[in-house]
Amino acid sequence: MKFYNKTLFVTSDDLDDLNHVNNVRYLQWVQDISKEHWVSCAPKEMQENIMWVVSTHFLEYKSASLLGDVINVKTHIKKSEGAISVRIVEMHNAKTKKLIIRSKTEWCLLSAKSLRPIRISDKIKKVFLD
Repeated sequence: MKFYNKTLFVTSDDLDDLNHVNNVRYLQWVQDISKEHWVSCAPKEMQENIMWVVSTHFLEYKSASLLGDVINVKTHIKKSEGAISVRIVEMHNAKTKKLIIRSKTEWCLLSAKSLRPIRISDKIKKVFLD
């Protein structure tokens, strides 16, 4: 499996009323890194013919992030079956290495033309393999 990593910096725009990173921001970051991983790995032609949509999100909040924190984000595809791909995203505090959140998202593969679910082919699965 191929991992995709990035680093985030917590700004005041990310905070909620408790001065912690807002839960909605974490969800946005999960979606952002998922898309970035796909775009960085998949050939243009593949990206033009298919698209991914979320069917479920499950997020476990383990610890808080505060203004100025640096967050290491890592994602990978856990499994793909039929039209569904399961993606894992983890965020850790870069300084303490403490787990902040872990998410499991199910993405459904659609034909870009018909917007109907399609089976994830071996060619598509290989995009996320080493």
